Amino acid sequence: MDYTELICKIPAGDEELDILIAELAALGFESFTEEENRLLAYIPEKDFSDQLLKESDYLLEHLEVLAVNSIKEQNWNAVWESNYDPVVIGSCGIRAPFHQENSQLAYDIVIQPKMSFGTAHHETTALIIEMLLDEDVRGKKVLDMGCGTGVLAILVSMKGAEHVTAIDNDEWAYTNTLENCALNNIENITAELGDEHLLGGETFGLILANINKNVLLETIPAYARVLDKDGRIILSGFYENDLKDIKSKAETNGLAYIHHKTKNNWVAAAFSKK
Repeated sequence: MDYTELICKIPAGDEELDILIAELAALGFESFTEEENRLLAYIPEKDFSDQLLKESDYLLEHLEVLAVNSIKEQNWNAVWESNYDPVVIGSCGIRAPFHQENSQLAYDIVIQPKMSFGTAHHETTALIIEMLLDEDVRGKKVLDMGCGTGVLAILVSMKGAEHVTAIDNDEWAYTNTLENCALNNIENITAELGDEHLLGGETFGLILANINKNVLLETIPAYARVLDKDGRIILSGFYENDLKDIKSKAETNGLAYIHHKTKNNWVAAAFSKK
């Protein structure tokens, strides 16, 4: 799949940058890389048009586009290798195959970074990883919705989950998850291409969903339906001022708020099924 690369000027404040990324993500941009004074955003070429950016009033007023480029699939690894640094979160390290292993960490996850969200550089992925490091997943069936690179699914597998179902509606993410499972010698993850409509009669003791606010509000009922009684769900991909809406939707679907973490205005929140 070919991608369009949008290069734009980074706004002055961190909050403004977060809003900019959220607005672009709502339009379908899937991955972001920050460089000095520049934000690089990526969207499938088939989904991009000159009119797309005009759909957001915020972007019309605040987005300063510097360049628009076409990125061919075969160029993507080289792009990431020049920008991708290893990440350490507590006892978990996330690195690319070209980085040296850190033997001091309990969990060493190798991610072949491609056009998939979930390399732990973004606050939402990092927040969920922080929560998962404190979560007892041993023997549980886990659902990872919007799995991206599969990094969260791989972590819970390493922590002793019985089986993990990892679902993403992007073909690149689905393929990348399969590749990363192989890189980490993980055999108990089933990757599927699709969305919440794939969910059937199987239930889960833990559900992870790192998506955006609007999709979460639409899909929380589907997740609640397949969550075991007393099971837990961790939601992320939204801002602190969205937490009230997420809580309300969760509670109307039988999910009780437990706690949340924040980082640079992003939130990850945990709930349990009553």
